Amino acid sequence: MIKAKKSLGQNFLVDKKVLEKIINAAIIENKTILEIGPGTGNLTSYILKKNPKKLFVIEKDDDLAVMLKNKFQEQLIMINDDVLKIDETKISSDKIIVFGNLPYNISTEILSKWITNLKNHFWFDSLILMFQKEVADRIIAKFNTSNYGRLAIMCNWKLNIKKICDVKADAFFPKPKIDSSLLIFSPKEDFFKINNPYNLEKITRIFFNQRRKMIKKTL
Repeated sequence: MIKAKKSLGQNFLVDKKVLEKIINAAIIENKTILEIGPGTGNLTSYILKKNPKKLFVIEKDDDLAVMLKNKFQEQLIMINDDVLKIDETKISSDKIIVFGNLPYNISTEILSKWITNLKNHFWFDSLILMFQKEVADRIIAKFNTSNYGRLAIMCNWKLNIKKICDVKADAFFPKPKIDSSLLIFSPKEDFFKINNPYNLEKITRIFFNQRRKMIKKTL
């Protein structure tokens, strides 16, 4: 029996209604799909029923990777590695739809990596991602609100973002201590061009780490 590993931030999504909401957020048929952290393969099964052109999955856990390969055989392409170490632009020449129940402990790190690595060409059609609710609220925060900060600026720079739904903790096993939110990201056609996105990430991190200091000190 596969057990969730706390060190990898594993909480497996088991609620069928939530799984259906996730796969209905995008047209999957004949599309290239990437699933991040498939876990025990609950969402994977739903994706495959929708007849994707190709399904890639990234699973860091060696035991889960073996289990998934045995369960789904040739129906998917397994990438048994750390998502933070992978060049996502080289996974496929097709534009990808990404599904991910992201590990809470590295969810913002994954998203920040994808955004700062974006050039003027988008490697994905959409990102359908699960975050802990507190993080999702910061991502979709509006200007001049208490949640508005670095994450909202970075994410809204090149992406349109919409909340699909909130997800209660008991939709997962083991049950986490907090609720989650499902967000969908899609590329903006028009955005301000910055030669080096890492500069925006660095500047916003400096400013919003010093929220309570006088602006001239931060400058």
